[in-house]
Amino acid sequence: MFSSSTEEVSGGDASECGQTWGLTPVDRNGLDETTSYGPASASSSQQKVQFHNSFRIGRTTSSLVASTSDSSSFLNRGGTPGLRRTPGSAGATGTSCSSGSTTTSASVIVAVVEGRGLARGEIGMASVNLKCPELVLSQFADTGTYAKVITKIHILVPVEILMPDTASEKGKGTKLFKLITENFPCVTFTAIQRKYFNERKGLEYIQQLCAPEFGTVLMEVQAKYYCLAAAAALLKYLEFLQNSVYAAKSLKVSFKGSEQTAMIDSASATNLELVVNNRDHRSEHTLLGVLNHTKTPGGARRLRSNILEPLIDVDTINIRLDSIQELLQDEELFYGLKNAIGHFLDIDQLLSVLVQIPKQETVQVAEAKITHVIQLKHTLDLVPRLRMALKNCNTALLKAYSTALEDNRFDMILEQIKTVINYDTTYLKGSLNMRTQKCYAVRPNINEFLDIARRAYTEIVDDIAGLVNQLGEKYVLPLRTSFSTARGFFIQMKLEGVVLHEGKLPPEFIKVTKQKNNYGFTTADLMKMNGRCDEALREIFHMSYVVICQLLSTIHEHIHCLYKLSDAVSMLDMLLSLANACTISDYVRPEFTDTLAMKQGRHPILERIAGQQPVSNNSYISEGSNFVIITGPNMSGKSTYLKQVALCQIMAQIGSFVPAEYASIRVADQIFTRIGVDDDFETNSSTFMLEMKEISYIIHNASDRSLIIIDELGRGTSAEEGIGICHSVSEFLLSLKAFTLFATHYLELCQLESLYPNVENQHMEVQHTRSSDTGAEKVVYTYLLNRGCSEERHYGLRAAELTTLPSSLIQDAKALACKVSKQLLAKHHRDPETQRQRAVYHLATRLLQTARNSRLDPDSLRMYLKGLKKQYEAELQAAGPSVSIDAVEE
Repeated sequence: MFSSSTEEVSGGDASECGQTWGLTPVDRNGLDETTSYGPASASSSQQKVQFHNSFRIGRTTSSLVASTSDSSSFLNRGGTPGLRRTPGSAGATGTSCSSGSTTTSASVIVAVVEGRGLARGEIGMASVNLKCPELVLSQFADTGTYAKVITKIHILVPVEILMPDTASEKGKGTKLFKLITENFPCVTFTAIQRKYFNERKGLEYIQQLCAPEFGTVLMEVQAKYYCLAAAAALLKYLEFLQNSVYAAKSLKVSFKGSEQTAMIDSASATNLELVVNNRDHRSEHTLLGVLNHTKTPGGARRLRSNILEPLIDVDTINIRLDSIQELLQDEELFYGLKNAIGHFLDIDQLLSVLVQIPKQETVQVAEAKITHVIQLKHTLDLVPRLRMALKNCNTALLKAYSTALEDNRFDMILEQIKTVINYDTTYLKGSLNMRTQKCYAVRPNINEFLDIARRAYTEIVDDIAGLVNQLGEKYVLPLRTSFSTARGFFIQMKLEGVVLHEGKLPPEFIKVTKQKNNYGFTTADLMKMNGRCDEALREIFHMSYVVICQLLSTIHEHIHCLYKLSDAVSMLDMLLSLANACTISDYVRPEFTDTLAMKQGRHPILERIAGQQPVSNNSYISEGSNFVIITGPNMSGKSTYLKQVALCQIMAQIGSFVPAEYASIRVADQIFTRIGVDDDFETNSSTFMLEMKEISYIIHNASDRSLIIIDELGRGTSAEEGIGICHSVSEFLLSLKAFTLFATHYLELCQLESLYPNVENQHMEVQHTRSSDTGAEKVVYTYLLNRGCSEERHYGLRAAELTTLPSSLIQDAKALACKVSKQLLAKHHRDPETQRQRAVYHLATRLLQTARNSRLDPDSLRMYLKGLKKQYEAELQAAGPSVSIDAVEE
């Protein structure tokens, strides 16, 4: 009689495709693999019919169809848009309006897909303007209000929106689908089978269609699964239904991230181990693992999306920092909020099931609906507690959430629920506890038959308890009643101190299982009672469901206030998590200026792994010295330092405190990293080729506000070519105002400091010790960053000495290396005039920086300017004849 509606939804697509449309498995597989870009094949018309029949389609406006090469098959005789139906489909899914209300210039089609599970809120979009051969991809994390999606669609002004059928009414209608149809009532909505949102096919399409000039976009999107999936569905839809075919390598493909967040490409997210550890994917040694002390799934999702897309608006960041500071200073507020937040369930998931209307009224649906109402009551019962915790808060963000929670709809819904649901009904862990809660959820005297069914259920449960007691007395055994979802009620017995007759259980006990010191079993009578118990429960759930459906119909119009609650809970949970991280380690609040300066900064992940403070380093990058070259031996800590700077930058931009004694941050609009990689066999790319692709991506996309991290560029080719590439890349990046950290083994690059005033050389210091016993020299890594170029020479040969290479080989290598070094050093000189210009440049940039950011009182400022004057005169004296200046007034 009853069947699982969930199974039907999740497993229905494939069977429906085969049975309803009459396609064989071969047809379906062939259809998935078919691409007809380029010359049309002879069977293309047949494929179009098959593909057409595989879509759930809404309506298409005449302006859109007219823009394709052959629209006759999609139009009625009168030229008005026809309602396209597929054989066996119940009808079109979506909304539409007359073509007259659509502007004739509209020719953009957008595909939108949302992640599921933990990735809910991760949006992939792809759009094509039929009048301009450009495919625009974007992927970003959005909030529960989907403001970014709605804004992007508003900007695009599409004529048609494509979404998976699982997101539309076929999939019970997700929140995103409803928001889009509400906000764009005159735009055609088309539902497409989820299987066509295939990220692998999307990447293949882009590789096939993307013009070579825009090839660097592949580096950006190859791990952006949702926008690739949207692109696959969009291009397939255009190919077969709109009759639009693009020639190979002809399409402009671009990726646009969210405008209000910093752009971090997937390679950089991987290199920096933001959410996944590169060695062990289950490890929590990531930036997310360090900061994640959230108590709710919504808070964890929000923190993850913020780490991948940090904020760029300084005011918003400072508002978050103010809130975290208040949480750290007010212990009562911190623990009050923490205790209140910890009891919340996943409100987003609860919302998604509450707004769904099941196609079939099954026992499973009835039971689930009762559970959801209990969870809703549990959630709303927590709102007053959350209000109370926020009552005396002072910062703007916490006050805003406190005001949002004053919405009277929360109390209104709860009061309506309490007219039907018992006051003491709540969400409990444990299958029997929850079963009992569901059974007695609806108040007595609302439904007479329900009360009768519950009395019958209670009597059966009492009979089961009585039966177990009788059996215990009969066989003189310590029996107790237990319950599991799979077995229902059964009997358990501890083995300790029990002596069985002939070492066996009585034959009346069947289905015996043994776990550690426990026996589990049942009897024929108990199994019959379980059957009667299940039958009584079905009656209870059915009658409770009828009552609860009436309740939901009355509160449905107010249910959307839960979106506000979900937003508040997830944000408060994230802020508490960031505050909690500060209590574990010694973090400081960053300030935002036009300079990146950190005093005694530490690597946040390394700090967690080591369990103690790692070696800390100072960092300073400004407009006057925005290109830092870092040299030093292998294993001296260059890569760790580079990642430390990037991670602290991201932490500051999500509104977190950072591991340092002092931190000043310049907001970055993009964060790029180029860190050592191995060959990529999947894309048939060598180490050097991957390096060039990543550097090409940086050069094409970097801006004056970017943070660029480059580690060991050019190592995949010869030394001469590597130095040449590093030098040319450095000179290009020097033309930007981006902050660049460039770690290299090529000491020749240090000469850039004498050519460009905004280049600064730094190195990782090492110390040499000699054993008193053997006289052998040993290198000690200090992991400290100091000014100047590394004095270490031939540290590769020092590493070789630790191996079993013959000493004669190493001595010959040392002699040759010294000879080459002397020749290079002979060419290295500093021009006095260049040094003077450098001193003037440094003075000018420091004065400019002081004018922009100084908060010193007049006396302190006068002393600082005197110090600048002395420093400038010292630099001039070092360059040549002493020159005094009077240009800098006190």
